[in-house]
Amino acid sequence: MRILLISQWCDPEPFPKGLAFARSLRARGHEVQVLTGFPNYPGGKVYPGYRVRLYSREVVEGVSVVRVALFPSHDESALRRVANYASFALSAALLAPWLTRKADVAYVYAPPATVALPAMVVRIARGTPFVYDIGDMWPDTLAATGMVRSKAIMFLVGAWCRLVYRAAARVVATSPGFVPLLASRGVPASKVSVIANWCDEFQIRPGTRDTDLARTLGMEGRFNVLFAGNMGKAQALDTVLDAAALAAARMPAVQFVFIGGGVDAERLERTARERRLENVRFLPRCPYSEIGQVQAQADVLLVHLRDEPLFRITTPSKIQAYLFAGKPILAAVYGDAADLVIKAGAGVVCPPESPAALCDAVERLYKAGPEELSAMGERGHAYYARELSLEAGTARFEELFRSVAADAG
Repeated sequence: MRILLISQWCDPEPFPKGLAFARSLRARGHEVQVLTGFPNYPGGKVYPGYRVRLYSREVVEGVSVVRVALFPSHDESALRRVANYASFALSAALLAPWLTRKADVAYVYAPPATVALPAMVVRIARGTPFVYDIGDMWPDTLAATGMVRSKAIMFLVGAWCRLVYRAAARVVATSPGFVPLLASRGVPASKVSVIANWCDEFQIRPGTRDTDLARTLGMEGRFNVLFAGNMGKAQALDTVLDAAALAAARMPAVQFVFIGGGVDAERLERTARERRLENVRFLPRCPYSEIGQVQAQADVLLVHLRDEPLFRITTPSKIQAYLFAGKPILAAVYGDAADLVIKAGAGVVCPPESPAALCDAVERLYKAGPEELSAMGERGHAYYARELSLEAGTARFEELFRSVAADAG
């Protein structure tokens, strides 16, 4: 098949459904082209070696990549974020019919939901059906994260999403909980496939214990609970600071470690410093390719989300990355994400936004012992390889693409 992948994000940005997905499809004999933007996520600055132009072409490991202009930004400003999303959608929609080859099927990854615009243009111009993969449910995510508060804007975004669902040949949900929500918005279950995300297996390589590195990171001789990734409003990480305060007297050897970035990172670090939380450590953001080695120095990997209805049906991508790392997981979440950790036998779950419950869960893991912690990590990694890996996911998408292409004649 000839497959067009459309995503605002792609390598070298940390995004597992970019070139890794394209290469996996190409290895199965398909001709793949990628339509994306100039890399600027997550820092909002264009990556070294790139500059924003009307468009550019490159070939990476046999995959044709077309990049189109966008406004680079990724900060707390809703206006700049809208400019970032809208500029890519408009550039891609105007240029896609001229810069991309005819395809049998197009694949669209959202968020943002605006990325469906070029797919809809290609569908009209060439009759190419598209598969719409929902990583985050809009407009729900915009409300849950506080990015948008205007009811009028939320209504317009919701209307746009319903239009996209109708135009898409098939809709892919990354969590089972999306299915009834989509049904409530007029998307029949027969049109929806559930295919979980995988992690970037080529950049996040599971590391090994390294005494020198642990000492350099300030993790030597401690029981380290590591949160790795975006620190934003949705993660509600003040709860973790509160849990650290509770754990200080009960478990002096326990240390909470944060690594990553995000709109809340500086405030959290300042708060921990002002509260004199000696058992909390913030590490500087490191390249995505090095995060696996940092995770290897941890004893437990932490996931925490706000107690929002949306997050009960959302599986954050770090769950897959943590399972792949082969480390025990502490999931302070409800719903699909918690169910996944339990099903994999990969760790412990507890209610979100409860410092006491989080502290109790840490204590349970702290007292579990090395053998049980190791067994949790091994079970999680085995489950990932069997059910959630790039290979498993690509096989499911390939079957879906063939069905869509066949239906389109």
